[in-house]
Amino acid sequence: MAETVKVPTMAEYMAEGKKPEVLFWVGCAGSFDDRAKKITKAFVKLLHNANVDFAVLGTEESCTGDPAKRAGNEFLFQMQAVTNIEVMNAYEIKKVVTACPHCFNTLKNEYPSLGGEYEVMHHTQFLKSLLEEGRLKVEGGKFKGKRITFHDPCYLGRANNVYEAPRDLLRKLEVELIEMKRCKRNGLCCGAGGAQMFKEPEPGNKDVNIERTEDALETKPDIIAAGCPFCNTMMTDGIKNKEKEETIQVLDVAELIANAQDL
Repeated sequence: MAETVKVPTMAEYMAEGKKPEVLFWVGCAGSFDDRAKKITKAFVKLLHNANVDFAVLGTEESCTGDPAKRAGNEFLFQMQAVTNIEVMNAYEIKKVVTACPHCFNTLKNEYPSLGGEYEVMHHTQFLKSLLEEGRLKVEGGKFKGKRITFHDPCYLGRANNVYEAPRDLLRKLEVELIEMKRCKRNGLCCGAGGAQMFKEPEPGNKDVNIERTEDALETKPDIIAAGCPFCNTMMTDGIKNKEKEETIQVLDVAELIANAQDL
């Protein structure tokens, strides 16, 4: 039997005349992709565990417009963005957290010029802040001593210079964190950015996600840690291509923390 986790909507909060501490922006992947839904559930469990007062927009949330903008359809992007901004401003939202770096980057950097000014955090930053405030405990559990390499999402790392939050959380799991040769500022894209996620790659010598998976496999990891649903898909596909899915897992940082505590 699937366990149910209570996730209130902003509309429900407003009906009671209350405001949550933070809006959890789920994103398209976290809402509709079966693999990414597991990341959403893991993050929600951590929010509950830390007693965070949060809400989602539910059916009032639309795509941030990131794929449209990256694919060159600025008109569609602005339509999607303005619709979201009107909803968020009506709820007087101040603080947003999301597990998708594409949503994070768009909400943080593209929305202010259209009238949407919010404090936007990636879920690894938010989890780290909960850890520092003593609201969340992160301990090794079943991952203690495991070899883990972290793949930097482009829109988290190079676009927004967030490198340490996910790594700090992984270190708290008492794992052996091994860096790939290409990491942080020199990290390589997983191949899904710029709306490439939704199309087949152009013909070439090698797919980008295979190249990146080879970078990860060089570290001989037990687990490849990710901080983005797109990266998760691409690295998982790469592991399957290399026929390593029996021995190597691809997990989001939130899943690692939640699984370590058997939440």
